[in-house]
Amino acid sequence: MAERENRRGRGRREEETPEFADRLVAINRVSKTVKGGKRFGFAALVVVGDQKGRVGFGKGKAKEVPEAIRKATEQAKRQMIRVQLKEGRTLHHDMHGRHGAGKVVMRTAPEGTGIIAGGPMRAVFEMLGVKDVVSKSIGSQNPYNMIRATIDGLKKEQSPRSVAQRRGKKVADILPKRDEAPAAAEAEA
Repeated sequence: MAERENRRGRGRREEETPEFADRLVAINRVSKTVKGGKRFGFAALVVVGDQKGRVGFGKGKAKEVPEAIRKATEQAKRQMIRVQLKEGRTLHHDMHGRHGAGKVVMRTAPEGTGIIAGGPMRAVFEMLGVKDVVSKSIGSQNPYNMIRATIDGLKKEQSPRSVAQRRGKKVADILPKRDEAPAAAEAEA
């Protein structure tokens, strides 16, 4: 009987992964009016990451706050994505993300800039392990849409190594030469 339960996914042992950090972004309380009064429910939005290039988000709903947070954390761990980071601290290139009415712009930043981002986006970057980034949320202020737009933008990121591999070239051929870039700018002027 125990074997049957395992195949269906029930009775599975919970894997505790201490290497993941989580951040509670939003809690929403909703009420339902019934004959005897009001019944409250809670919805939680959580971002989980290993601060080394993996991040995910999840939402959970329950009658109690801790249970909603637990459900959201489990969902976030299942939906993690990997993002290549430049020097382990910033993004490789500027990018835009979009989900519904939520639009975000993320830009790579020099060392020492820090995380310049608002609310839910800041949580995503901190859990991802980004140390220097400049970002702006345009449009929807809904935390769900902001996080989805941020994740959408991060999925579009490509490292020079992956671009070079896809094109069958060397990384040095993809990246602009440091000596030629100022010379080209001077020639145009």
